[in-house]
Amino acid sequence: MKRNLSSTLTIFAIILLFVQPVSAAAPYSIRDLGNLGRTWAGATGINERGQVVGWSQMASLETHAFLWEKGIMTDLGLLGGFQSSAEDINNRGQIVGWSHTATSTISHAFLWEKGTMTALETLPGGDWSWARDINERGQIVGFSDSTSSAEHAVLWQNGTITDLGTLGGLYSHADGLNARGQVVGGSSTSFGEGHAFLWEKGTMTDLGTLGGDWSQAHDINNRGEIVGESYTAFEERHAFLWENGTMTDLGTLGGRNSAAVAINARGQVVGYSDTASGRTHAFLWENGTMTDLGTLPGGFESFAIGINNQGQIAGRSVDDESNPHAVLWTR
Repeated sequence: MKRNLSSTLTIFAIILLFVQPVSAAAPYSIRDLGNLGRTWAGATGINERGQVVGWSQMASLETHAFLWEKGIMTDLGLLGGFQSSAEDINNRGQIVGWSHTATSTISHAFLWEKGTMTALETLPGGDWSWARDINERGQIVGFSDSTSSAEHAVLWQNGTITDLGTLGGLYSHADGLNARGQVVGGSSTSFGEGHAFLWEKGTMTDLGTLGGDWSQAHDINNRGEIVGESYTAFEERHAFLWENGTMTDLGTLGGRNSAAVAINARGQVVGYSDTASGRTHAFLWENGTMTDLGTLPGGFESFAIGINNQGQIAGRSVDDESNPHAVLWTR
């Protein structure tokens, strides 16, 4: 399952309180997936067939959504503008993301299928939208603005867009969903705080926090296990796993920051965390242990964004010149 953290999410500044055991070495190899013309690319999602999606800069300096499969990176094009990004892919090869249009530099959600990129509608009166995840039933989640200008979490299915509402505040974002149609994300509350939510059958439930005043959920598997990030009581931001009503702090790689971005059916969690040296590295968390996945040789930072049920992990590794590379970790 997916996930790319994009422009709406912030980078964290926190200190370590509860640290889970950290593995010294990763039993994973890392592969550079290449690019569409320039060394500037990132992977955002992966399906069970090992197909990877993301974004890459062209020789023309435009950024385009891509599909990578068996060593070949394919340009998915645009909705007429000059930038696009693929955010997730299901096992049917359906891809969702966002693109500028021919008439605007505002992002617009799309569904790409069998070579065709189709714009998804916005909420009534809205100008922009963003698709974040798609399940095997073709249900898509993301967010859109409306006549009120406040963005709301939305669900697209069967050609119809549904406003998922909020936790009492002005805005909400949907980041992930599972095959059961359960949706997760973050929403402002009536008190102005931002809290992670679970939406199911028309009801949005507040998942709480790790003791602070903010949390955001990013992904959910078919067992209803949810991952994300939250402030602690000491205003630190940590990766969490939520299951059966309990939110568990997953700790860090020894540094100050962490975020859990995706979870597969086996309960393996990926994301990124500061290390003791202050660098940000991708991690795999399983059975109570957080493992540093490392970077490409000579790399500076790395971020794990998606994981499938085979344990293949997609993300990006940043070199010492600050160029991101789309990468795939495999055992």
